[in-house]
Amino acid sequence: MDSNNESLLAGNLHGRFGRTNPGYANQFEAPETFDGRMQEAAGWKGLAGTARPEKTWLNKRPRLIFVSDMGDALSTSIPFDYLRDEIIEAVVSENGQQHRWLWLTKRPGRMASFSDWLLKQEISWPKNLWAGTSVTGPESYGRANDLLSVGDADTVRFLSVEPQLAELDISRIVSQYDWVIHGGESKQRGNETRPFHLEWAEDLLDACRAANVAYFLKQLGSNPLSNGERLTLKDGHGGDWDEWPEHLRVRQMPYCV
Repeated sequence: MDSNNESLLAGNLHGRFGRTNPGYANQFEAPETFDGRMQEAAGWKGLAGTARPEKTWLNKRPRLIFVSDMGDALSTSIPFDYLRDEIIEAVVSENGQQHRWLWLTKRPGRMASFSDWLLKQEISWPKNLWAGTSVTGPESYGRANDLLSVGDADTVRFLSVEPQLAELDISRIVSQYDWVIHGGESKQRGNETRPFHLEWAEDLLDACRAANVAYFLKQLGSNPLSNGERLTLKDGHGGDWDEWPEHLRVRQMPYCV
């Protein structure tokens, strides 16, 4: 998916949910800030040591919280001092340290610049702030490379290959990351859902296993194919792994959780 298609899809989602969910800007094209949301989230109950039988991959692990899940906080219109005050300070606060924060961006180059900016102020990238970027097709390979410049040797980095929209060859680079999230595209109103080949999942799973990297298959999407044949699933997003081939029921977390 190129950047124009990604923006179109994000805009469609914003139009569907933005009117009824807090945290969305009034207009998709004009990012807004929402002061205090991170500090509020930092105060959520910690889950370390809590049994999670409905999500066994999270059993007794800290709570995972996505940063700017309704947009991209690394928009060029958002100044670095605001990101420091609103995001970094919340993550390193006494409450925030009990959680693991997942910061996913389509602008990892700007995230790397922010990381460098913090270092100049003698602020290290927090160990509980995981840095991630989206890789959905060959045209977004560069993002994976930019992500390597975020933080230091202890920084947890992850790739979100979800939705995968075209054949990818990232097996040679997965060893540089701690975690890969994978999946197919969900049907969006008015858009045709592109196929997700189960062979893609098998290949990426094998590559992660060979590199000792955690692999997490989130969903098969709304148009999964196996050996070229369409799979009929009850779950419209392909998210019920009881419907998947058993060998693909893999939801691992990084060792560093």
